[in-house]
Amino acid sequence: MKCPCNRCLLTKSLSRDDIEGDLMCYGFLSSYTSWILHGEEVCITGNARLPSDVNVVELDSTLNLLDDIFPDISMNMPGEHGNETTSQPMGTDRPSTSSGTFGKGESFDELFADYNQELYPGCSKFTKLSFILKLYHIKCMCKISDKGMSMVLDLMKEAFAHAKLPDSFNDMKKVIRKLGMTYESIHACPNDCMLYWEADAEREICKVCEASRWKENAKSTNSESEKKKSKAPAKVLRYFPLKPRLQRLFMSSKTAAHMKWHATATNNDGKLRHPRDGGAWKEFDQKHPEFASDPRHVRLGLATDGFNPFGTMSSSYSVWPVILFPYNFPPWMSMKHTSMILSMVIPGKHMPGNDIDVYLQPLIKELKELWFDGIETLDSSTKQTFNMRAALMWTISDFPGLGNLSGWNTYTASACPSCNFDGIGQRLRHGKKNCFIGHRRFLPPDHGFRQNTTHFDGKIETRHPPATLTGSEIFHQLQQVDVTLGKKNSLVGVGRKRDRSDTGRSSTQQWKKRSIFFELPYWEVTMLRHNLDVMHIEKNVFDNLAYTLLDDKNKSKDNLNARRDLRELGIRSDLWPDDNDKYQAACFSLNNHGKDTFLSVLQNVKLPDGYASNISSCVDVSGRKLAGLKSHDCHVIMRDLFSVAVRNLLPTDVTLTIVEICQFFRDISAKVLDIDELDRLQDRIVVTLCRMEMFFPPSFFTVMVHLIVHLTEEAKLGGPVPFRWMYPIERTLGYFKSYVRNRAKPEGSICEQYLADECITFCSMYLNDIETRFTRTGRVDDQPLADTNIRPHSELPLVFPNHGRFVGAGQVCSLNHIERQQAHRHVLINCQLLDPLREKYKNELLTKQSHQSNRHRAIDIDREMHLDIANWLKQKVESNELDGITDDIRCLALGPSDKVLKYTAYNINGCKFRTTEREANLKTQNSGVYVAAETMSYASSRDPNPRTGIVPYYGNLTEVMELNYYEVFKVVLFKCTWADTQDEPYILASQAKMVYYVKDPSELEWNIAIHMQPRDLSGLPNEKEAVYGALNKWVALMIALYAHHDLQDKVIEVFADMEELKVRPDEDTARRVARAFRELSQEEKQELIPN
Repeated sequence: MKCPCNRCLLTKSLSRDDIEGDLMCYGFLSSYTSWILHGEEVCITGNARLPSDVNVVELDSTLNLLDDIFPDISMNMPGEHGNETTSQPMGTDRPSTSSGTFGKGESFDELFADYNQELYPGCSKFTKLSFILKLYHIKCMCKISDKGMSMVLDLMKEAFAHAKLPDSFNDMKKVIRKLGMTYESIHACPNDCMLYWEADAEREICKVCEASRWKENAKSTNSESEKKKSKAPAKVLRYFPLKPRLQRLFMSSKTAAHMKWHATATNNDGKLRHPRDGGAWKEFDQKHPEFASDPRHVRLGLATDGFNPFGTMSSSYSVWPVILFPYNFPPWMSMKHTSMILSMVIPGKHMPGNDIDVYLQPLIKELKELWFDGIETLDSSTKQTFNMRAALMWTISDFPGLGNLSGWNTYTASACPSCNFDGIGQRLRHGKKNCFIGHRRFLPPDHGFRQNTTHFDGKIETRHPPATLTGSEIFHQLQQVDVTLGKKNSLVGVGRKRDRSDTGRSSTQQWKKRSIFFELPYWEVTMLRHNLDVMHIEKNVFDNLAYTLLDDKNKSKDNLNARRDLRELGIRSDLWPDDNDKYQAACFSLNNHGKDTFLSVLQNVKLPDGYASNISSCVDVSGRKLAGLKSHDCHVIMRDLFSVAVRNLLPTDVTLTIVEICQFFRDISAKVLDIDELDRLQDRIVVTLCRMEMFFPPSFFTVMVHLIVHLTEEAKLGGPVPFRWMYPIERTLGYFKSYVRNRAKPEGSICEQYLADECITFCSMYLNDIETRFTRTGRVDDQPLADTNIRPHSELPLVFPNHGRFVGAGQVCSLNHIERQQAHRHVLINCQLLDPLREKYKNELLTKQSHQSNRHRAIDIDREMHLDIANWLKQKVESNELDGITDDIRCLALGPSDKVLKYTAYNINGCKFRTTEREANLKTQNSGVYVAAETMSYASSRDPNPRTGIVPYYGNLTEVMELNYYEVFKVVLFKCTWADTQDEPYILASQAKMVYYVKDPSELEWNIAIHMQPRDLSGLPNEKEAVYGALNKWVALMIALYAHHDLQDKVIEVFADMEELKVRPDEDTARRVARAFRELSQEEKQELIPN
């Protein structure tokens, strides 16, 4: 029951004995006169209430925070059944679960004293502790400097002399530190040979290279005491202990339940939406049933990458954070910045490279302890302790980082870790690079391309695909690898220039080390150990494609050396250079007009707000160049724009191949994956890579292009790509750059700021009435205002609840008769409350027709019902001919007021819609509207059996209006200019989905519609994005097929009715185009898609 003492303030549930002790120690809460929390009935006219001078919610949340941080010191809590205690009481005999915090009992007493102290005499809203928490939270959220915060604190102390404020900003930080955790500083050898920790903690000289542990001091001194004072470590690894941070996830009542989501949430359709749906997770559970038996055991992913902390793109200084992801969380939490755990910061200025294993030792040690022994942890969701264990599932990094973590050499002809020693790489003599051609071996044995010698390397391909090695087979390869880590040789100038003739086929040359991850007992049987990063693969493929098409002198893969290599390989003699080193253009080469057209599409496109950066700023049409594109820009271009930009600029077979590669990246990066579809995707991408070998030179096929062939298999094992690519990590590195305030010591600056940020992020889950990282609105705030969905003087739900939010002020306008009629008719047709009445009206029309000699056609009845529903309903209601008429139906029958509020922007369905007038001078496009409407389709005007189906409509938003049904309820409508209809301009705002339009480069009067998926949707079933899944399915195929002039006559009727906006819809149109393609003769198909 609630404790009514002056300490607990009715916010804490305790046993009777504990309450008796508290009342004796702290006294009874005098303002609690009516015991409504202890069985006394509430009298409506009486004064039964909680004490008005206590802000229960505010104090309760702060006390809950202290309870979650110091559970072993705080008082006993009841179990699930009344006053029962837990199976293991939270007393002094419990295992400590707050290891890693700055303080235990002493810190708790000091924090509890601040919690009990009013901010100023008579203040009921803030205690000293809650005020400090919120003030420091504002500092971190708004990135206020320490100096700025000190000045604010000094001003507040001067203005509010009676307030119990900290004496200085340093005192405020001391309070915050008591709530946070620590990190360990471990000295390291300057040559990355060893760490000075555990048995080597007292060493002064590296046991490998004999380098000094300390920096060389330029100022020499003879005094021994001065020498000791001046000692500074040459390198410092800052390690953040993992155990207390994992414990806190269960100790916190805000996150404990989420840590079991992966086991409690169901997945009935078998699709991949989370790593738990992948084959690697399921295989891990089968091989380790004891670990899998408790869903609270933690699954982790490890990610690392280097960055320059000074905010430049230079690699002169490189810091390497190691970050962990808890995959127990649901999809909308797993990869968020607030869920990441910083494990360590590996110091610069040089990247650790192959020696990263030296710095990973503390983490590996902790992971082994968490696997074998575990640690006693409180689960606040059940109020019981359990033995928490943890396992590392895989690593995430770019491709060079994969080589550093795994030990595999990614710079040789055997660079592909999946192919291992059975790869397809070879070294080009003139280009002096490794190329990876020969993807025909991944085709089925009976595929025609295997016998094709003309368009490939002149040989018949008989090899089978490379076998996928198990962890045990890889571990066996590593038995002969013995490498001493450290950069002694390279630092002192003793090194070996790499032998370019070395193919790297032996294990001692290809394996650079035995990875430290193999010390983990389960690593050898893990199916997916190191992920291929789709983000960087897509970026490299885009660079190869774009710069080769644009013939960039520095980045094109088609140059004189590439043509010489063709001659060296004896293939495609028509592309060989002549004696004067001149060569003819290839089939993929764009002329100047083609380059201008390609670049103009990228320069003129307007994307929705927040969809991507301003791509046009990276386009130089006059110089025919692209520069400054980020990885996400390339992702958007590959997914949406590349296939549009190359339309009609290249031969159809080349265009179709480029479209297929773009479609592949769109499909593989989806949030929801289907295993059967992945099998089909694998078959298609192998054929696509073979087609690319027919057109592009071998130099085009870098290892990053080759890695595409392995992405679908990894998706089956690891689940959706967004859980395993580098985008979240890159964003986190951007946060870390902003942490650097002291440029002389960037690593220490990052760690200190991260500690404060980690602490305040955790505490902010308990803060009320303030914007936090968890409660702040997203870029698109589409949450309705609190009072918009409340019916005045009634508890009945609204007929049309508001699902969005207006942006800006509304303007009162009047509707003319036709506009009012059209808007009202759409409301009636789409009101579920009127479904029985619409069916009744249809039956009346059918009965009326049966008594007439000249029967109406079905299409006429449908039209009459649609046009006259408003008049019929009004007449029936006024004459009281209908039973069960509610006030809502009467209000609907009367129709709306002709006075409406019009707006220029509205946020709904995760999208920010703007009218065409409002965005006229903007660089973004948010007026494109798509709606999928259920429509009756007739084969002809005499068709008696129409079919109901979903028909897509595309248009532009011109007005946002709020219809007012006499203050009983209001309806938000979009008025749009549609591509293929004029009579029905209105739709419900809740029906709208966003598209954006790209000008067709070959036919400027046409636009191509591209669907946009709202941000931050998790991909779970029954969510908004369910309707988006198939919309872009056929758009790329439609573009490629329509580019073939012989097909235009067969599909032109698809677009015949679209005369105003001239928009090409994607899914419906593509289906009909595909049907037209199937009707082609074999010769036409052969011409369109050779071989």
